[in-house]
Parts: sequence; structure tokens; C-alpha cells
Amino acid sequence: MGTTQTRGPAPGRSAVLLALRHYGRELRRLRRLALPALLLPAVGNIGIRYVAPLLIAKLAGQAADEGGLALGPALPYVLGFGVTLLLAEAVWRVGQHCLNRVDALGMEHLYVSGMDELLAKDAAFFHDNFAGSLTKRVLSYGKRFEDFVDTVTYRIVGSLVPLLFGAVVLWSYEPMLVVGLFVMIALTVAAATPLIRRRQRLVNDREAAIARVSGHVADSLMNMETIRAFAAEQREAAEHRSRVADSRRLTLRSWDYGNLRVDTLIAPMSVLTNVLGLLVAIAFGGPGQGVEEVVVAFTYYSNATQIMFEFNQIYRRLESSMTEAAQFTELLLDPPTVLDAEAPEPLAPRDTGVRFEAVTFAHAGTKPIFRGLGLDVPAGARIGLVGRSGGGKTTLTRLLLRMSDIDHGRILIGGQDISRMRQADLRSLIAYVPQEPAMFHRSLRDNIAFARPGATDEEIHAAAAAAHVTEFAEQLPDGFATLVGERGVKLSGGQRQRVALARAVLRDAPILLLDEATSALDSESELLVQDALWRLMDGRTALVVAHRLSTVAGMDRLVVLDRGRVVEQGTHKELLATDGAYARLWQHQSGGFLGESDESESDESESDQPENGESQSDQSEVALERPVA
Repeated sequence: MGTTQTRGPAPGRSAVLLALRHYGRELRRLRRLALPALLLPAVGNIGIRYVAPLLIAKLAGQAADEGGLALGPALPYVLGFGVTLLLAEAVWRVGQHCLNRVDALGMEHLYVSGMDELLAKDAAFFHDNFAGSLTKRVLSYGKRFEDFVDTVTYRIVGSLVPLLFGAVVLWSYEPMLVVGLFVMIALTVAAATPLIRRRQRLVNDREAAIARVSGHVADSLMNMETIRAFAAEQREAAEHRSRVADSRRLTLRSWDYGNLRVDTLIAPMSVLTNVLGLLVAIAFGGPGQGVEEVVVAFTYYSNATQIMFEFNQIYRRLESSMTEAAQFTELLLDPPTVLDAEAPEPLAPRDTGVRFEAVTFAHAGTKPIFRGLGLDVPAGARIGLVGRSGGGKTTLTRLLLRMSDIDHGRILIGGQDISRMRQADLRSLIAYVPQEPAMFHRSLRDNIAFARPGATDEEIHAAAAAAHVTEFAEQLPDGFATLVGERGVKLSGGQRQRVALARAVLRDAPILLLDEATSALDSESELLVQDALWRLMDGRTALVVAHRLSTVAGMDRLVVLDRGRVVEQGTHKELLATDGAYARLWQHQSGGFLGESDESESDESESDQPENGESQSDQSEVALERPVA
């Protein structure tokens, strides 16, 4: 198959225990509702399953003793039977009312807290996980709380509490009835536990297969245009069929194991338990209470063995809900590495100058990209970051945003260490335009206003005009109210980039971070946007990553990066005069393509953060130097 079928490990015991702790925490948080929700259905079951049959048993015993029944003596039992059922139903309704609120409030809180946990994850985390799989996991984490609480309420507490009541009643008739019942339950649990543990592994495999299916579906839908462009519909369909078939196979294996191994053990044990109860009732029944004792023993043992028979079903529901919840909580076992300081400093930079001091950084498991990097960007300076692909330009911008933390050294803004700031405070200082702008499946207006949600319509339109968004917005079906589609598929690459620039204008932050901000623009649009950018950079500190050197030739200073080192600095004219690395790059771009020599291959792999977005035609375009503003 064309798509790799990854098989991740099933959630371990730690993840399941963490899910249990989270669900238990919700029950404690909602204890005023949870306590009646858990207990009242059990009380109702006592009335329906044990008190009402007890009244019938006494009525049968009276009939046996007196040789028949008369209305007068039987009437109290009949009335008691009716009142018991009515009270049990009333208690049930109150319990159900409380349970509905526990389920709803608990799911709401888990949905919110689950999303909060994902939002706190590092940027690298989302590079390693399918969006569809994460969506399924976080939603199942909240949804499965309902299944967990309902199972605990109806199947566990709702069965065990009445069973204890029944044991007290049986003891009053004959202690051996209680001994026989609990011995058979203990034997059944001991025999079934190893089988159920084996089935847990099968359920883990099944849930992992379901996650793989959802991840592949999301991945295919998000890249549908690429699939069509390469005529890969049949390949993707075949891959989907393969994954679904794998999910079906593992699902049937877990179901069949429960049916053919677990249930075939429990079913005969439940029959033996019922037979044992009748034998004990007959053998130990005293004079005058034989019929009553037999009826009570038969009814109570039947209720108890029903619990035994449902033991596998109860465990199946619990393991299913906890396994799905653990698919999410296992993500929480590895906490994010980029965290706010325990006592973050208040935001108080003396200016907007940026300084990298002896910065060393490496992605996990790779060679260092930077070793002792030093770079000083004075407040208000406009700096262009240039160099070959893999030189570290995009990584430098991501480190300034604290998408990742450096290994050694410091990054300062206005003399303040960014690792001591709150991440939200740090990013409030920066307007960022990435090479591949992200668009939400929302209106054009909402996408621009994302930079500053409280902005007025006038401010949004002014930002759009500055980035030349209004020129194409007026041609859209609903203007600024037009939905741009998932990832902005209804817009061209240049239009998406102009929207991202409009966000930067609206953000009105003192530091600009532009990563190939004009790479997707045609020549005419570029001239317009460049003019807007020069005005936007006026009075602000700006770091601009560019492969097309013409876009940064007019900057105050150019910094040439190669293999994570600053190899040259200066103005465009100064660097051309030195006839060094920058001059060679300029020569290559003026004459054709940006070449790669054997000796300049980079140790850095930035495939996850591509820096070169321009087309070959853009690169081969004769460079035009921008005047210094």
C-alpha cells in the first residue's frame, strides 16, 4: 500500500489508571449530585428485585400454611407490593434526574479540560499525531464518561448494593444460602479473571485499529486535492478498506473471545449456582417456611446469577470506555516541555530589541542546529535572515516564539529572558506571518480578526485594505462573510498570504516576524504587499526570513545563516562588496537557480518547517533591490 500503516502501542496500565483518576475526580467534583445518582437507582432495585419478591414469598408461605389464600389476610401483602413498586419507581426517577446532570456536567468539563490539555502541547506534538486521531481521542475522552458512570451506577452499584441487601435477607432464613452464593461468585470471578485480562489486550488492539482508521480518514480528507491530482483515489480507497478490514478482524476477535471463552465459562457457573441455591433451600428449610424459603432462594439466587452472567458484559463496557479514555490520557503521560515558569516575570521589556546569547539547540535525537549562536537585533531594526535551505532561519523564528525551548543560552527581548515570561505575554509582542499561512474554516472576517478578536469592523477593513485583501474580498460571494473552507481551500495561495499579512497589520505588535511572507504572491501583488510591509515595519523591530533576496535587499541589515552559524552580516551593498556567501547567493539568483554545493549540505533537517516556498520561476526572476525606507 502507498500509505504506511502504523501500529501504535495500546494504552498501558498507567494511562488507564490516569483515566480512572480523571473520571473519579469528576465524580468527586460533582459529589452532591453523584451520590444520589449512584445510590438511588440501587435503592430502587432493592425494592423491585428483593422487597417485592419477598412479599410474594411470604404470601406464598402463608398460602401453604393455611391451605389457600383469603382476600383479607392477603390484602396487606398486595398493598405492600404495589406501594413498594411505586416508591421504587419514584426513587429511580430522582436518581435518573441526578445522573443526567452528572453525565452532562462531567462531559462538558472533560471536553473543555481535554482541549485545554491539547492546547498546552508543544508544536512538535502535533507533527507526530493525526488531527483525526486526536479529535477522536479527545471527544471519546469526554463522551466515554457517560458510559463509565452509567455502567457504575446501573450495573455495579445498582447490582451490588441490592445483592448485599439480599444476602442479609437470605442469612435470616439460612446462613448456608449466603455461604453457597458467595462461594460460587468467588469461584466464577477467580476462573474468569485470567480470561478477561487476555480479552483486555484484544480490546486494546481493537481500539488502536479504530484510531488508525479515523486518522487515515482525516488525513485523506485534508489532502483530497493532492489525492485527486495524483489520481490516487483507488489507492486511498484500498488503504481505507485494508484498515477497516483490520479493525473488523480485531473487533470480531475481541467479541468472539468474550462470547466463546468468557461467557461459556460464566453461563454454566450461573446454572450451578441456581441449582445449588434450590438444593440448600430444600435441604435446610425448616417446618412451616419451606415454600417461602424456596421462593426467596430461587428469586434471590436468580438475581445474583444474573449479575454473574452480566459480569462479562459489565467488564466489556468498562474496559471499552476506559480503553478509549486511556487513548487520550496516554498523551498526558508525557507532559509538554515548553512551560511557563512557576513564578513568571511580569511583562516589562525596556524596548523591543531581540538578542540571542550563546544559543544551542537541537531537535530530540538529532545533531545540534545551533551551537553558541549569537545575534543582536536592536529595537526598531529591520533584519533580513537569508541563506541556503536548512541554515536555521525558520528554526530561529520558532525559537523566538518559544515553539521549542533552547538547550543552552538565552533569548532576550528588551533585556528580558523569554523563558521567564508567560508564553501568552511573549507572543503578544509578536505579529507572526508563516510561510504557509493557516486558515480556519470560518469567514474571511473571522480569519483576519483572529489576530485581535475585539477589533472593530473598521479596523478589520483597514487592515484588509493595507494588505490588499479588499481587492479580492469584494469578488467573493458573501464578501468578508464568505467561508474560506477548510485550511482556506477556497482562496489561492497568494490570497491566503495576504490574509495572513492583514492579521499582522491588525495585530499591531511591536515585533514583526515574517517567514517568506511574500513567497506565494505574484509579481504585481508582491509590489503592492511590499509597499504595505515597509509601512508596517516602520518603527517596529522586524525579522524577515527570505529566500528571494530581492525582498530583503533594502533591510537595515542582512544576516546570512549557514549550518546554524552567522557567517556574514551587513547591508546589501556591503555584503556584495565583500564578495562572500551573500554575493554568491545573489549571483545565483540573478543568473538562475540557487545552487547547492556538495560541501554546503546542511546537518539540519527542516522538512517539517519548509522555508522555500517560491516557485522556480520566482527564483529565476531577476532580483530588484528595494530602497531602504
